[in-house]
Amino acid sequence: MKSLCIAFLTLVLLSMVGCSTTIVRRVDLTPPKQSSRTIPEEQLLDVGVVVFDSNVPELYDDIIEANITPEVRRAEANWIVNYAKEYLQATGNWGAVRAIPTPSLAVDVLITGGILHSDGESQVLQIKATDSRGVVWFDDIFEARASKYSYEAGVPRNIDPFQTNYRELSDKLLKYQESLTPEELLEIRSTTLVRYGKDVVPEAFGDYVLREKNGRYRLNRLPTPDDPTMSNVRQLLERELVIIDTLDESFDRFATNMDEPYWFWREQSYPIAIAFREERQRSKTRIASGIFLAIIGAYFQRQTGGLSEIGGYASVIGGGTEILGGVKDRAEAKLQQERLHEIGTSAAQQISPMTIELENATITLQGSFEEQYEKAVKFIRETYRKELGIISDPDSSTDESTGEGTTDEFIQDPE
Repeated sequence: MKSLCIAFLTLVLLSMVGCSTTIVRRVDLTPPKQSSRTIPEEQLLDVGVVVFDSNVPELYDDIIEANITPEVRRAEANWIVNYAKEYLQATGNWGAVRAIPTPSLAVDVLITGGILHSDGESQVLQIKATDSRGVVWFDDIFEARASKYSYEAGVPRNIDPFQTNYRELSDKLLKYQESLTPEELLEIRSTTLVRYGKDVVPEAFGDYVLREKNGRYRLNRLPTPDDPTMSNVRQLLERELVIIDTLDESFDRFATNMDEPYWFWREQSYPIAIAFREERQRSKTRIASGIFLAIIGAYFQRQTGGLSEIGGYASVIGGGTEILGGVKDRAEAKLQQERLHEIGTSAAQQISPMTIELENATITLQGSFEEQYEKAVKFIRETYRKELGIISDPDSSTDESTGEGTTDEFIQDPE
């Protein structure tokens, strides 16, 4: 009877190893939702999509285990942000939507995030939306799997294999926006302007906006319509937006140059990523079942005589075979992993750097968007303060509501 039990368990475990699940995936052509109401121009919120964190591990072994080609992943962080920007802008639900290298006070809503996983088969993104009041709209994980049909010739190239992620992001942003009253929309826009003014000229806007204990910002009062300082701040804000728009055009050119090799990389890595995942899972399953069979078999070997002992030997042999098979599958997974890295490296070599001229200086768009943006902003702000005869260092400003130093970052709402 015991040997029959062993035989039954053996058949069950071996059948588990051979089973596979068929996942039906379709190309997502569902359009994003559009606002159900007409929003006046003065209430349209400007959105800044910040370059995503590439999340490349520091250790080489971790990079290999995660199937990451660093050059491609860092380029992806820029490409994904540019695509998200264009997708959101096309909905007509917002004011200006811009790709920016670092968080800025010049926009009403900031979209930040990171790439948790990306290959031809699946894309997992962590995305957060925060407005200038410090209110976090959401902080969620977006995950999509591509259909094999996504890479066929008949599918337009402007339909991304992971269109679902961008559509869900757009719909989630719209849902929160539509929950806001016209007064709240105007409050966000006013907070943006006053916080920007306080960051540039803290001595003139010290108590206009207060930072509360929960990390949010509250308008205390507004400048008068004819306030000359506010007029100057508006002009400076327009200059900074010109810089952002110039960099935004560079993001477009970078993405255009990257389109072909990036598409090729994802198309070629799609079957390899699937094979690698399946081989790795099969390897784990076979090794686990092999160890289980070996343990059961060793136990029954001690039961001397008859079918129990024979069944025990059979289980040990069967378990050993499964372990060896699992090791072989792991070797196959390693081979698929190496092919994936080869494709990624090939794509990375085709992504060339871009340069533009701004304020008589050359800006190199090769992993230095953030540095060049910060230099350009610092330049126009220093020029502005010299024109006004302001000597003090704006970086030394303090928040009068807390007595602490202020920063030009949006503060997360801890609630």
